[in-house]
Amino acid sequence: MILYNDLFLNKEEVHISYDDRGYYFGDGVYEVFRIYNGQLFEIEKHLQRLKRSCEETQITFPYTMEELQDKLYQLIQKSFVQEGTLYLQITRGVAPRSHVIPENIKPVVLAYCNEVKRPLDKMQSGIKAITQEDIRWLRCDIKSLNLLPNTLAKQNAIKHEVDETIFHREGIITECSASNIMIVKNGEIHTHPVNHLILNGVTRAVVLKLANQAGFTIKEQPFDFNQLKNADEVFITGTTVEIIPIISIDQQKVSNGKPGEFTRELQRLFEKVIPNS
Repeated sequence: MILYNDLFLNKEEVHISYDDRGYYFGDGVYEVFRIYNGQLFEIEKHLQRLKRSCEETQITFPYTMEELQDKLYQLIQKSFVQEGTLYLQITRGVAPRSHVIPENIKPVVLAYCNEVKRPLDKMQSGIKAITQEDIRWLRCDIKSLNLLPNTLAKQNAIKHEVDETIFHREGIITECSASNIMIVKNGEIHTHPVNHLILNGVTRAVVLKLANQAGFTIKEQPFDFNQLKNADEVFITGTTVEIIPIISIDQQKVSNGKPGEFTRELQRLFEKVIPNS
């Protein structure tokens, strides 16, 4: 089942115009929500970020928050998905190809659900990663459809038979191709501050809140390549990955090459806030 503008349609009934600016320019924004037990996790934070992305790109937000939330829950019910993800994108709309943004253009909304299991094996065993220079544009805080650098970085990870690519910008660690990153050193959690160089991840915010409530020391400030390589623990956060330890970076073990206790404790705390877990 697909939500296409104001309609709920089967896949074969959806017809995307070749003049959609999302197709020509990547002129749109998106969100990915995690569905737990039929509930959208942290829906308010996701919708607020979506609205901000629309504002920053000057795309008209097509609904009230309440209207959109209602449509998304209708979509879940019609899709019969209890555990998975909901993908939602808003493009600027349909118009003849031109760099100039036309007036009074109507945005196009598309959303659908997928059954996606939690990555429990990787959460337990950890993953490997490589590093790469961050050459993306300077508005990574906008969750836009322009993801070519991210997809190439993810493909580079697959090429090297690892799971994730860690970005660094002139030696400063920013985030990963599809997740945020944190390190632990001497009992302190370090993560890049929220600014235009990273996406303000919803799961990132939840993890930091849980860590703060548990009394952990948190430093939201830039850390460098050397600190990454000498960290006691490294982990990523994201809607689909939750909290996954990184146990190897550029073929070098992180500490003893096993998931650390801080990461494990955060995973336990996160488990408690999952709906009906």
